[in-house]
Amino acid sequence: MVDVRRVKLPGVGVLHTFVTDDGGKVGVITHRSGHSDLITFSDAEDGADVSKVSLRLDEDEAHTLAELLGGTRITESLSALETIPGLSIDWFTVDYDDHIAGQKLGSLAGRGVVGLTVVAVVRGESANPAPSDDFTVFPGDTLVVAGTPEKVAKAFAYYRTGEMKPKVAADAPPGD
Repeated sequence: MVDVRRVKLPGVGVLHTFVTDDGGKVGVITHRSGHSDLITFSDAEDGADVSKVSLRLDEDEAHTLAELLGGTRITESLSALETIPGLSIDWFTVDYDDHIAGQKLGSLAGRGVVGLTVVAVVRGESANPAPSDDFTVFPGDTLVVAGTPEKVAKAFAYYRTGEMKPKVAADAPPGD
């Protein structure tokens, strides 16, 4: 029987890890947003020559992989028990071609995203909690944000493209 270690990641989701018979270390981070990260990793005593791999899977891809490996949806059920309705805490890793790269964090409230908070910016091995609007974001930084799932998605779209999707009123006639 494989010994699976389960660790709650506050505001993120759940990390499940285990060690394979040949000494490999495998983990799955199940995010509250529904996607999962499949990771292999090493400890400090494993030496510098061990490579690390991370693969982001959406919900359908994670289910497909679990089915291919003969798994169940237990992880999904456990994660669902720990969700806070209406709150999504997720992170955005900044790439070189993202709009936010090299820019000041700025206020998303001025762009129509009220009620979203950048909780921290992680740079390398250090975190910058509650960064100010004039904090400059660089490629490789990870932005940790909290808000409704819709606002988080809107912020991520802005960080990527620099554009906000226009808000359309339900009673507005087409073309307005």
